[in-house]
Amino acid sequence: MNRHIAFDRLHNFRDVGGYRGGNGRPVRWGRLYRSDSLGKLRGKDWDRFLDLGVRTVIDLRYDWEIAAKGRVPDAPGLRYHHLSIEHRPYDQAALGPDMETGRFLADRYAEVAHDGVAELRRALDVLATEDGGPAVFHCASGKDRTGLLAALVLSLLGVAEDDIVADFALTELAAERLLADWRADHDGQEPVWPGYGRAPADIMRFFLADLAATHGSVRAYAAELLGADEELLAALRKNFLEPVGEERPAERSSAVGSA
Repeated sequence: MNRHIAFDRLHNFRDVGGYRGGNGRPVRWGRLYRSDSLGKLRGKDWDRFLDLGVRTVIDLRYDWEIAAKGRVPDAPGLRYHHLSIEHRPYDQAALGPDMETGRFLADRYAEVAHDGVAELRRALDVLATEDGGPAVFHCASGKDRTGLLAALVLSLLGVAEDDIVADFALTELAAERLLADWRADHDGQEPVWPGYGRAPADIMRFFLADLAATHGSVRAYAAELLGADEELLAALRKNFLEPVGEERPAERSSAVGSA
């Protein structure tokens, strides 16, 4: 199954439906998406995006990224939320060639998880109260900040850690195209850091293990730092898990296309 939905300029737009959640209830197809920057949407890509019926967009980027690259276009009924969850900017492409990818990025994710509690809680609130259509959250490449929020939401929906890690690692299918975008923006240069754009599974495994070591579990982290109570969790389950006794087919037909 290929979860990536084909766009010309977006490389990492994908559906997170189908994973088994709490009590065996699957995450609903066509209700929650993750993506690289929606500022790239135009022309036929914009039409494809509108066809998905998305009604809620959460943009996780810095102000300066939005100023430089743009944001999702306005559309009737489309709600836009800017929630910059990362507070310590760094240049991945300029990191030294000997920097170990998994441990380094897991440590950065831990910083975001603790620096960005207000924005992460707001993101959960938006998703819990989302109505009238699907939601999508994104950053620049759809890997790091987006991967963190995806892991948090899927964990709170009861999805198994192995599935969360596998979902994170799917960015590898888009890595070459994301790298090509970087080269185009930098006059054909190559990143100093070989790990740029990569999404090896150990990044997410380290991060989830760190949260569990510090807080007991991802759920405990969310309860302690984000105030994710049972009311919020119930609202997330209602929005994004299949109703009891109902299950959609294992593969969503529109979630196809090359990464």
